[in-house]
Amino acid sequence: MSSVQSVERAFAVLRCLASGPAGVSEVAERSHLPKSTVSRLLSTLHDLGAVDQLGAGGDYRIGDLLVELAAAVQPGRSLVAIARPHLVQLREALGEATGLSVLDGRDVLYLDHVEADHPVQVRDWTGERLPAHLVSSGFVLLAGATVAALDEFLAGPLPRATAKTMTDPELIRRRVDEARRRGSAWVYEEFVEGLNSVAAPVRDVGDRVVAAVHAHGPSFRFPGPGRAESITEQVAAAADRISVRLAGHLELLAP
Repeated sequence: MSSVQSVERAFAVLRCLASGPAGVSEVAERSHLPKSTVSRLLSTLHDLGAVDQLGAGGDYRIGDLLVELAAAVQPGRSLVAIARPHLVQLREALGEATGLSVLDGRDVLYLDHVEADHPVQVRDWTGERLPAHLVSSGFVLLAGATVAALDEFLAGPLPRATAKTMTDPELIRRRVDEARRRGSAWVYEEFVEGLNSVAAPVRDVGDRVVAAVHAHGPSFRFPGPGRAESITEQVAAAADRISVRLAGHLELLAP
């Protein structure tokens, strides 16, 4: 096999893992490569730190080395690059779509989305903006905002999206205070009928809220009986892991 062909095949393997963890057989099927070739490439990529293996004999996923390289090449995308593996891991744990967002003025801007492996999918809002009081990420991000910023937000327009949308400024303030105390927020069909979501904050090295991790799914199955607390804990844990990685990355970039 020529060196150029080896590189092309290695990138084919990495593209397969970009959508989530997979084993040798699944990668071979997706990439249309022999299992023996995929196994050899994964072993080499693992030695280089380009992929990680989830336990002995487990699936492979994109490794920290590639995350750091992506962050260095595109500093503006560093948050997405750092968060992506954790969003994929959270999707695998919950079986529901996960995502990352930031506060942009009065809106939540969705930066990334990892789809769930379900026949019934939720929409991907990546790149779109939504009024902060409509979504779980918005309550978490507003909880990390300054008092002045929250006051300004509550003084502005608070559009209604469904019959369950909260538009009373004082009630929204209480929800934000609760999100601050709990470190998480749930929204039940307040943006889209039949859709529930939960979010938790991502913090930088100065403990400032800079983003939110969320998970969402159809209300008929999410969160499901007796699952809300466990789901909240898993979303918060994913956000904490991203915070740790983000803080370490910023410390490395500091002069």
